[in-house]
Amino acid sequence: MNLSSLLTIGITLVVVGIALALGIQVVGDTKDGIGADDCAARTDGFTIYNTTADKCQNSTNSLSAVGTAQFNATTDTATGVGKLTGKLPTIGLVVAAVIIVGLLVSAFAFTR
Repeated sequence: MNLSSLLTIGITLVVVGIALALGIQVVGDTKDGIGADDCAARTDGFTIYNTTADKCQNSTNSLSAVGTAQFNATTDTATGVGKLTGKLPTIGLVVAAVIIVGLLVSAFAFTR
């Protein structure tokens, strides 16, 4: 374990963070597409997809839940990926601490 491995792990965490952020954007766009398609297919008048409320809307601005399994799955996926990206600073801190402790232990072990 050396200091150059910290740079490699740091770059890896940045790349993972960027990939997860792009993943959230793709899942969000997919959710909006599914919501718009599901609302357009309804026959009860709620045919406009409201992206702010994530619900179907009718001409009098009343809202109704989308409620399909595909829409709920993409909503849950976006929430899950968002929570995972929120943990990246903690993961980075733990990795940095492990490397520092490893460097200290190896420095004290090999000086004798």
